[in-house]
Amino acid sequence: MWEDPIVAEVRQGRQEHAARFNYCLEAIVRDIRSREGLDGQPVVTLPPRRKAATK
Repeated sequence: MWEDPIVAEVRQGRQEHAARFNYCLEAIVRDIRSREGLDGQPVVTLPPRRKAATK
């Protein structure tokens, strides 16, 4: 089966990043959030959505 080299590279990077944090989702998210905005791009944080009123 054909494998897309770009997809394979992204998956490998994701695997390596997760392994650095022992696959702990909370630690991975903390790391990603700590890097937000470091490249000068604005970080957008939206307020939580309100639930629609039900009848």
